[in-house]
Amino acid sequence: MSTPTRDPSSAIETIVVPRTSDLGGFEVRRALPSVRKRTVGPFVFLDQMGPALLAAGQGLDVRPHPHIGLSTVTYLYEGAIVHRDGAGHVQTILPGEVNWMTAGRGIVHSERSPVESRAREQRIAGLQAWVALPREREETDPGFVHYGLESLAEAEGEGVRARIIAGSLFGQTSSVPTLSPLFFGDVRLQAGARVLLPAEYEERAAYIASGAVEIEGQVHEAGRLVVFAPGCPVALRARDEARIALLGGEPLDGPRHVWWNFVSSSADRIAQAREDWMRDRFAQTVPGDETEFIPAPELKRS
Repeated sequence: MSTPTRDPSSAIETIVVPRTSDLGGFEVRRALPSVRKRTVGPFVFLDQMGPALLAAGQGLDVRPHPHIGLSTVTYLYEGAIVHRDGAGHVQTILPGEVNWMTAGRGIVHSERSPVESRAREQRIAGLQAWVALPREREETDPGFVHYGLESLAEAEGEGVRARIIAGSLFGQTSSVPTLSPLFFGDVRLQAGARVLLPAEYEERAAYIASGAVEIEGQVHEAGRLVVFAPGCPVALRARDEARIALLGGEPLDGPRHVWWNFVSSSADRIAQAREDWMRDRFAQTVPGDETEFIPAPELKRS
């Protein structure tokens, strides 16, 4: 089957319908990577978590697992998650805050609902993205930063409120340090409000988390990643109250292998990371979460 030809007059390059999976009543939509689009700028992974309503006694439990060659970005709309990692960090993330963990040569972490949240019914929703590190920084030291509401830049307009998670957007720059040129913003629009995404970066996309957005006269519903062609500004107008994530940046400095929780410019490095994890050579213990771990799947190499 042939691939539809893109209209050269359109600002839209492609539209990604995320794969959906159910993790025991907790729905996750994966927009990146996909068959239609592998990366947007340095972003190689984008998940929408929920929204989900967890019954009392239940919670999110992502057991300790490893990463290399990337930074993970966790941003919540609702709920709370406790991050623990092998570098000794323990941090609860709340809505509107930013957890930015750089794996570099290797880090282990877990993500779980707080104990106090499990005693009652709880809602959870948000985004998690992975940003591939530049090739010369893939083996950098692991690290972690957390930014609260008061430290994040915001931009406001008529019916529009944007929080700048990372990089620069709408004339504002986030406090979160990055290793490559990028932008990542959480934008809330009232019905009828309009926002203009500038053509500052070559690769750009909008993920519609809720509501519906009109672009070039076409309506795009929630759960869609709209990827834009380079070179021209794009106007997005909310048909009803909407929340979108704007993301992108300059193209990666070469292709990346993305397998399980690992990202690298080298397939051999990923194979080595898997071997290190299964043979307990990461040499990291997650504080307060030492008894469990997620085993790596089999690695099939062509």
